[in-house]
Amino acid sequence: MATTQNLMRDLQWLLLSIKSESLTLHNISFYLSQATSGCFQETENSMTINISRENVSNFSEILTALEASRTCQTCLRTLEFHNAEWELQQVRCLGVLLESNSSIKQAVFRRNRLSRECMSELCEIVKRNRVIKEIVFSESAIGHVGAELVACSLKVNDSLEELQIWEDSIGSRGSEELSKMIEVNTTLKLLTIFDSSSITATPLISAVLARNRTMEVHVWSGQNGERSSKVVEFVPENSTLRIYRLDISGACRVACSLGLNSTVKSLDMTGVRLKSRWAKEFRWVLEQNQTLKEVNLSKTCLKDKGIVYVAAGLFKNRRLESLFVDGNWFSGVGVEHLLCPLSRFSTLQMQANITLKSLTFGGGRTKIGRDGLAAILQLLTTNETLTRLGIFDDKSLRSDDFVKIFRSLQKNASLRCLSLQGCKGVQGESVLEAIMETLQVNPWIEEIDLARTPLQNSGKADGIHQRLGQNAKSEPEMDTLKDMPLTVPKSCRVFFCGQEYAGKTTLCNSISQNFSISKLPYIDQVRTIVNPVEQAVRTVGMKIKTFKDEDTKISVWNLAGQHEFYSLHDLMFPGHGSASFFLIISSLFRKPSNREPKTAMEIEEDLQYWLRFIVSNSRRAVQQCLLPNVTIVLTHHDKINQPSQNLLAAVNSIQRLRDKFQGYVEFYPTVFTVDARSSASVSKLAHHLRKTSMTILQRVPRIYQLCNDLIQTLSDWRSENYNKPAMKWKEFGELCQVKVPPLRIRSRHDNKERVEMRRRAVATCLHHIGEVIYFDELGFLILDCEWFCGEVLGQLVKLDVRRQGNAERSGFVSRKELEKALRGSLQSPILPGLGTKVYENLDANDLVKMMLKLELCYEQDQADPDSLLLIPSILEEGRGRTQRWQMSSSECVYAGRHLECDDSSHMFLTPGFFPRLQAILFLGLTPKDIIPVHLHNKIMGLRNQHGATYSLEKYLISITINGIHIRVELGGQLGYYIDVLACSTKNITETLRLIHQLIIPAIHSLCHGITLTESVMRPECVQNLTAPRFRRTQFISLQRLKHALLSVPADGMYDYQHTWDAVLDSARSVLSAGFDFARDLLSEDDFREVLHRRYHDLYNLAVELQVSPETNPDGSEQALSTGDDHEIVDPSLGGIAKGLEVVLQRLKIIEQEIRDLKQEIQGLRYYEHRLLTELHRKVNYLVNYNVQIEERKVPNMFFFVKTENYSRRLITTVISGMTALRLHMLCEFRREMHVVEDQMGCEIMQVDNMAVQCLAPYMSKFMKLLTFALKIGAHLAAGMGEMIPDLSKEVSHLASSPLLYGAAGTAAAGAMGAAAAGAVGAAAMGRNRSRAGDTRDVQQDLKQAQQWVVDFLRDRRCSTGKDIAEKFGLWRVRYRDSGQIAWICRRHINLRAHEVIEVPI
Repeated sequence: MATTQNLMRDLQWLLLSIKSESLTLHNISFYLSQATSGCFQETENSMTINISRENVSNFSEILTALEASRTCQTCLRTLEFHNAEWELQQVRCLGVLLESNSSIKQAVFRRNRLSRECMSELCEIVKRNRVIKEIVFSESAIGHVGAELVACSLKVNDSLEELQIWEDSIGSRGSEELSKMIEVNTTLKLLTIFDSSSITATPLISAVLARNRTMEVHVWSGQNGERSSKVVEFVPENSTLRIYRLDISGACRVACSLGLNSTVKSLDMTGVRLKSRWAKEFRWVLEQNQTLKEVNLSKTCLKDKGIVYVAAGLFKNRRLESLFVDGNWFSGVGVEHLLCPLSRFSTLQMQANITLKSLTFGGGRTKIGRDGLAAILQLLTTNETLTRLGIFDDKSLRSDDFVKIFRSLQKNASLRCLSLQGCKGVQGESVLEAIMETLQVNPWIEEIDLARTPLQNSGKADGIHQRLGQNAKSEPEMDTLKDMPLTVPKSCRVFFCGQEYAGKTTLCNSISQNFSISKLPYIDQVRTIVNPVEQAVRTVGMKIKTFKDEDTKISVWNLAGQHEFYSLHDLMFPGHGSASFFLIISSLFRKPSNREPKTAMEIEEDLQYWLRFIVSNSRRAVQQCLLPNVTIVLTHHDKINQPSQNLLAAVNSIQRLRDKFQGYVEFYPTVFTVDARSSASVSKLAHHLRKTSMTILQRVPRIYQLCNDLIQTLSDWRSENYNKPAMKWKEFGELCQVKVPPLRIRSRHDNKERVEMRRRAVATCLHHIGEVIYFDELGFLILDCEWFCGEVLGQLVKLDVRRQGNAERSGFVSRKELEKALRGSLQSPILPGLGTKVYENLDANDLVKMMLKLELCYEQDQADPDSLLLIPSILEEGRGRTQRWQMSSSECVYAGRHLECDDSSHMFLTPGFFPRLQAILFLGLTPKDIIPVHLHNKIMGLRNQHGATYSLEKYLISITINGIHIRVELGGQLGYYIDVLACSTKNITETLRLIHQLIIPAIHSLCHGITLTESVMRPECVQNLTAPRFRRTQFISLQRLKHALLSVPADGMYDYQHTWDAVLDSARSVLSAGFDFARDLLSEDDFREVLHRRYHDLYNLAVELQVSPETNPDGSEQALSTGDDHEIVDPSLGGIAKGLEVVLQRLKIIEQEIRDLKQEIQGLRYYEHRLLTELHRKVNYLVNYNVQIEERKVPNMFFFVKTENYSRRLITTVISGMTALRLHMLCEFRREMHVVEDQMGCEIMQVDNMAVQCLAPYMSKFMKLLTFALKIGAHLAAGMGEMIPDLSKEVSHLASSPLLYGAAGTAAAGAMGAAAAGAVGAAAMGRNRSRAGDTRDVQQDLKQAQQWVVDFLRDRRCSTGKDIAEKFGLWRVRYRDSGQIAWICRRHINLRAHEVIEVPI
């Protein structure tokens, strides 16, 4: 078969075969200038044609025949021409063939000779051709002219994809022309040039890169008989550009083309000799290029200057990930510059380059030296992004230097691989030990390459690889917090509280001498010499001084006494379970520079403020593990030369305060009177501090053992870091990783979140015990509490932002203005050195975030980075200006509510309360969790829809919305009450609903642990905006007003009037006496609540009386309509608008569904009248029922009272075990039964089971009926005043009674009006007992109770009439008309002598 295929044929056979279409050829190779002519088939589809010089005419004939063959037109793919010397006619024949054939894709010209005319004609053919894809010129000597002609054709041709020019010399001119073609041609995919000179590569590759062509380029070179080598290679598939050999000018040109290139991701110039001139161009590439990921500049002979340019480019580069500069000639200066953009040199500095992940440098000619080592250590300590670092073949670093390198890696959490191949200094036990220690605390290192190092060659590196394998294993999961041991804390805080000039700082200095170990013995007897002028200079801001007592740390927190610092005191108050106690320090004199003593009242006021402050803040805690411990210290005692009445009065006032605050704080029994300047005078106080600290530490909850260990660790860290006052959270994590094994991540597969949670728990615990100030959201810890509380916060409070910018009276400033003010204040000459200290550790933006966290300022819109900030401390007071309402007309409705601390004698609203309230109401923030809303959009929407306006002053919040004007005022010298005043064009109900749904809930949300009682303010005070000092008596408790309504008959409720007293100021009338209807003081909701309670009490009374109420004569049901409870609306401005809309909608529904209140009251009166008639009958029966036992030798009607806290509580049920009760008797005169004033009564030490058995029926019937009657005001109703006694004093505090409130709770859930009446009817119908049976039960119950009373009085030796008269003020009489026996008081005996006859026993 092979012999047949290779059989030589003549050319005539070939021509006949082509014409006969018998050949199916894909590839044809022409070999001209051969010895003989002929053809043979290499394969079925390929043929080789040899043409001798004699038969050269056949060449054109064959080309013409191929053009005419239809088979060839569809099958022919490749034409190759070898050793052809082209003539113009032959080229034209080739052109006809190529134009007619649509299948030829490749044309190869090897060792051809083309004249200029032939080459030009061939290029014209290529220019017109749209089919051919590949052209190859090999050893055809086309030169720069041919290259120019090819370039011109390819500028037009848009189908050719591959161009190869082999073993030719197109020169720089030819390459330049081809580069111009590349700038135009977008279809060429492969360009291969093999030239005698490497200079041809530069224009070609530069054009490809500059135009971002996805063209594969290979340029080879071989000149002067040299071995051929590749010059440039660019492969778009992997975006890799490799430059093997290029002169410096060519390298610079290529660098320029890379600046805006987007096709190259990897640049490899290994071995190319480069200079600083190229590096200067490459700097621009690094700054501009957005796609370059990897650069290899190994062995490029770069020196320091070149590396400096490369480093400069890295500062702005944001894409490069790998850089190799090993094998170069730079020194430690170059290393220092190279690593600079990858390092940080202060806590506030940002790392310039954060994208580079891998860096390799070093080499035999790289001299790292001392400067380079320092740069490496700085890099490893501060870099947070580098994952791979290589230092190759270094000979300049010693073993000690590598020890430092590995120890610096202990804090590095980003590096994964460290390669030290060939470094001669990696040897010795010290290096091995440093590596193992680093791997012990740094689990993130995955690989340490020590190839060709002495340590590796000695075989000592096996342990390193074993440890790396252990770090890759997963550690068993630990319990987050439970396995952390607890222990007694070792640090205690002492808070020095007192007004300015009290001597707190001087006292603290004297106490420090008692704690000082190095003090001389005689110092205790010598006063601290203080210049009198210095004594008068007050300490500004809060100061903290720390003492050491054995292993206990005592920190004295000197709270600033100036009023501007009071708003910070809430922040400093110790949290729940913190080991702390308080010293309240008061001076016996008003100023230290004079001898004018304080009065006892002034001292009491000083102490009382701080006691109320301590109680108020301690009540804010969720739970108290122990009462605050308080010690009182009086200073300047040395100025009192003789016993003083004033001092005695002060001691008595302190004793009164002890009694008053008993149960709120724990007082130390001794009051210390000291000379604050004398260490001897305060020695006993210092001893007290020691002992109290030890006691407190034993009583408070335990803390994590790690906290005690970390206190010293943090102190050491500060000493090693230039006494930095603040620590970033990352630095804290690094410290835990290195120094605290329980808080260490042991494996890179550990649950990092769990370890992070443990670290945060420990930091929070340190915060609670006062060792650090930790803000989780801000990402740093304050280690120097004195610096933070005294200097930073002190400056923040005293900032005058209004001088820095155009701050309006509204209290809003921009963030930039505030930052500028902070910088100006903290860097002012008044505080030399402080600004530098602050801004080395915290940025101004950090201080703003700190203020936000501490609620010293508030963001208007958190979503807006340029949002305005509300700073309440810069708000101005408006009390000097005339106060008046914006609108005033006869149609306006005025309403006011007074909210006062229920226990104002012990607690008050602390200075930090009102600023938080301003933020809640003005910005729509939620307390303790500041979550702002888009306030700008809200305000614009509200102004468009409801015309809402807002304004703030220091102690005032003004809100106007939809015709309702509201003023919220902070009142009282110590801020113990809030007044809410409203002026409205709406009715009273709408106005009060707005207050109760929005304003008051916002106030209560901030009063943790403090109960506020609500009172109704006199409308005239609201209308005239009467000064707070004049309206102190012009309000009545809301509950008291409601009780007053409950105490009047039903038909008098609507017209009930409350009377106001007159107010005088130096005999001048400020407010005259007057009255207001209750309906004008209460909303419809409050009025219906009163009616509801009246229905509720009547329902319970009806159940007891077994009465089934009838419907009204007119047949209509009287009922109170109640809707669902009002929704709790978000206390913000947006919530105000939303809530107001809801209020308006509900008001319309209520107006449609509810009848006039007068009609409801009429129905209530009818229902009440029927029940009172039955109540009259039953009480009359009980009063006049004469039990025939002992011939009425004791009174019949009795009740029990329990005395507690100077008040009496009426007992409605008795339980076994009750103690300290008193038995009292009623005057039984018919129709005028009453309580006897000043009755001694008889004490019952303890109630036993027998007493309960005898008294329970009596208590459940008579006392319950009596209580119900009192609650509904039946003792004042028509016809009943003679029957029901007035027990208002006793009933004011009803004892809890399941019998009283069990059924009542069910009725209160929803039964009222007709619904209640229906329930009463149902209850009455369920009763099966007859009247006769009921009477017999009552007789039996009274008989048992009476017998118990007889026995009880006999045991108390109170059985004679004289004894009963002495203890109960009652005498035994007989009615003249009926003969019945009764026990009545002396007043009735005198007044009713004609009706009764005294019958003594």
